[in-house]
Amino acid sequence: MNKKAARLGWLFASPYLIYTLIFFVIPMVWAAFLAFTNWNIISPEYEFVGFRNFMEALTSDTVKAAFFVTYKFMLMFVPIVIAGSLFLAYLIHSLPRLKGLFSVGYFLPYLASGVAASVVINGILSYNSPFNERLREFGLDVDWLGSPVLAPLVIALMMAWKFVGYYALLFLSGLESIPKEIYESAAIDGAVGWKRFWYITIPMLYPSFYTVTILAVGLMFGIFTEPYVLTGGGPDNATHTWQLEIYNQAFEKLNAGYGTAIAVINSVVTFLSIFVFKKVLEKWGERHGWE
Repeated sequence: MNKKAARLGWLFASPYLIYTLIFFVIPMVWAAFLAFTNWNIISPEYEFVGFRNFMEALTSDTVKAAFFVTYKFMLMFVPIVIAGSLFLAYLIHSLPRLKGLFSVGYFLPYLASGVAASVVINGILSYNSPFNERLREFGLDVDWLGSPVLAPLVIALMMAWKFVGYYALLFLSGLESIPKEIYESAAIDGAVGWKRFWYITIPMLYPSFYTVTILAVGLMFGIFTEPYVLTGGGPDNATHTWQLEIYNQAFEKLNAGYGTAIAVINSVVTFLSIFVFKKVLEKWGERHGWE
């Protein structure tokens, strides 16, 4: 009976396993191989160059700059999206009659195409847009997408707008799982209002904070569509992320081997960054007794 159940389990799992093998495992192995070659995408011929691509990537000023830009996006995006999604979740939780409507409404931006949303934002914030013309009538001459300072902030805010509803649902599930008895006991002890939120709600939401933070950090290492459509990596490479550098090397300069090497480094750094954040969050939870 156990063998039959095991075979049945493998049968049901086989579509996912085949999908993972074809679309994840094989491409990863192929990418790791290409990183050691000088393949140019067009020609079927290539040469094995060893670690040359990796050495060039690790010593390239452009790659280093793209790395810091990616981290800059992460440091802007993560606090904004956590604060925004927590606020929305608390708002939805406080209005039970409108919970269904708000949950769907806030989740809709997550379903929007990144390209479509970027085109709309570009139409609104481009220098000669009607919106900016109205601002100039009031003496406000702002080049949102042409400023090295404002352009990254605009993209980070747009990404937060897109994902804040999705993460809010994660926080909402955490809020819904907090027993009412805990709040009642806290009220008896005098913990109400802000004290209740800080000393009861926040610690009880630790698993949600943990999940949202890890997801947000991982997301920023894959950011491509928004910078590519809105600014093309400019101005002055202020929004030139690692993903844009990989794209430029592989598809514009036809240096696929070098671009793949950058992608492999990006994957390793992403894994290490998530691992570090994971350990920091776990230590933080242990120190405060939140786990």
